[in-house]
Amino acid sequence: MATQIFVNLPVKDLPRSVAFFTRLGFTFNPRFTDHNATCMIVGENIFVMLLVESFFKTFTKKALCDATRSTEVLVCLSCESRAQVDERVAQALSAGGAAPNEAKDHGFMYQHGFEDLDGHLWELIYMEPTTDSPA
Repeated sequence: MATQIFVNLPVKDLPRSVAFFTRLGFTFNPRFTDHNATCMIVGENIFVMLLVESFFKTFTKKALCDATRSTEVLVCLSCESRAQVDERVAQALSAGGAAPNEAKDHGFMYQHGFEDLDGHLWELIYMEPTTDSPA
């Protein structure tokens, strides 16, 4: 079995977050969805668990970060093209997200990103096919 990654993020309003990410084209696994959480499918082995803050708190004794004021994580996803990077950012903006930074073209890599409704930062990158990935 391949290693899977589950990124867990606290959210204030689960239905609102589901609607936001649905507008970005993501789908959800109904087997792992209830009033406390949902499992957003990002890739074959990549998932984001959106957890209502009160439920998220049951997994840690630490205080939760207010992602609108502090950065607790930067989720970075690869895209298949520069156009897809721009398209996903545009979708996020039209769904109520924000663009905290301008797009950056590093030659071998193009990046842009968005801030979701809870302030979590999502970086989107396209790397030229000749560029070796870090993995």
